[in-house]
Amino acid sequence: MTSIIQKTAIAAAAAAQRIAGQVERTPLLKSEKFSNELAANIFFKLENLQTTGSFKLRGASNRLMTLSEKERAKGCVAASSGNHGAAVACAMQKLATTGVIFVPEQTADVKVDKIKSYGGDVRYFGTDGLDTEQHARRYAEDNDMLYLSPYNDEQVIAGQGSCGTEILEQLPDIDAVFIAVGGGGLIGGVGSVLKAHNATIKVYGCQPKSSAVMAHSIAAGEILDMPSESTLSDGTAGGIETGAITFALNQAVVDEWVLVDEEQIADAMRLYVAREGHAIEGAAGVALAGLMARKENVFGQNIVVIVCGGNIADDKLAAIINNA
Repeated sequence: MTSIIQKTAIAAAAAAQRIAGQVERTPLLKSEKFSNELAANIFFKLENLQTTGSFKLRGASNRLMTLSEKERAKGCVAASSGNHGAAVACAMQKLATTGVIFVPEQTADVKVDKIKSYGGDVRYFGTDGLDTEQHARRYAEDNDMLYLSPYNDEQVIAGQGSCGTEILEQLPDIDAVFIAVGGGGLIGGVGSVLKAHNATIKVYGCQPKSSAVMAHSIAAGEILDMPSESTLSDGTAGGIETGAITFALNQAVVDEWVLVDEEQIADAMRLYVAREGHAIEGAAGVALAGLMARKENVFGQNIVVIVCGGNIADDKLAAIINNA
């Protein structure tokens, strides 16, 4: 019987081929400064350099490309804190598809502007990612359109997993990976690819303490309905849909959960910008903060940190940097 990990890895390999002409093959670069400090080989997978500024284009492109022309003609509906929305808008634009993208009311202007720059029809609803998702699903059903989930969809997860396929092509010998987690699609896809390649690769799931719904749900053995507090990592904030397929996948692939506070996230973002020279958003800071919180565990190892996105307002990033 094919395991959930093997099934997802196979789907990710197919997705990588399918979307090769639609997404960027992002760099995997070794950081000499972080490597020297941690006495390990630290590599950053730069999804912040992906088209639309985050890994989300992978999943959105793969999902839309698995649809028939008739299905695409109905139009798509998405819910997003910004990055998934921009990815869906970009993918729809490339495939000549139209749709509506709902975002929480507090979504950063920089992310809304990016969605609109790809022709996306942006509408506001709710204050929690889960509220927005549920409303978008109802809208899609009422209007006979496709709901394109940011994580609760096998083909979206497979598309995100293509990031893992690239990582293995760029660095086959990996000891551990640190990945920020919201709905669990990225870590589910990438983790499956890496585990199918080598089951001993350690997968760290990183979340802000202010919104660690997946980590607490895994610990409880069921998806929890719990509030999320404000966090710098808006890209991972919010609840998880009841019955989300990412829950079992995260159970299968994540070896250890690392919860970090807002000060750790801000410190990681400042450190990254100072050392690597380009902007990252809060969710990427979570993954790096996770590494720094487990630095005693990585001595001499080949470590990958997925820099999942770089969409952050200039004034917000400046405030974080200047608050050192």
